Amino acid sequence: MSKRALTKYLSELKKKELEMQVIDLYTRFPIVKEYYDFVFNPKEDKLLQEAKIKISNEYFPQKRNRAKARRSVAHKFIKHFITLGVDPHITADLMLYNLEIAQTYSIQNKLPAAFYKSMEKSFSEMIQFISVNGLLPEFKERIVKCYLFITENDWPFAEEFSKSLDILD
Repeated sequence: MSKRALTKYLSELKKKELEMQVIDLYTRFPIVKEYYDFVFNPKEDKLLQEAKIKISNEYFPQKRNRAKARRSVAHKFIKHFITLGVDPHITADLMLYNLEIAQTYSIQNKLPAAFYKSMEKSFSEMIQFISVNGLLPEFKERIVKCYLFITENDWPFAEEFSKSLDILD
């Protein structure tokens, strides 16, 4: 169904019928419930803390012996934040946190090239997000720290990290 057809269908419904459909969607689909819960009671700080704890647990687990260090966990949270419409400042903070925790993890562990390539992609996405949302003044210091860490610790793909920063100029 196209957006146009949906708009036409919804405009033909009576107010009570429309309310019933929204309530039905709310009870049937957890994602709809989560969206409306967020819209009417946005506890962004709580969401951020939960995300940071889970990302941190990927690299420094509390309950298991071995870290999984999956970028996908952080990426899922970031994508979810963007979908919900969380304040861009909070989303950018989470993106930087993901890089910072991964850098801390990399100090103590020998990692495959795929890890660094994945972090380069995260870095590039973060730079683009911060640039598009005009958040550079608030995050410039943390971005510079991340980049200096990369160069000082001879991370692979340092050239690509540098190219990502060119967007900011």
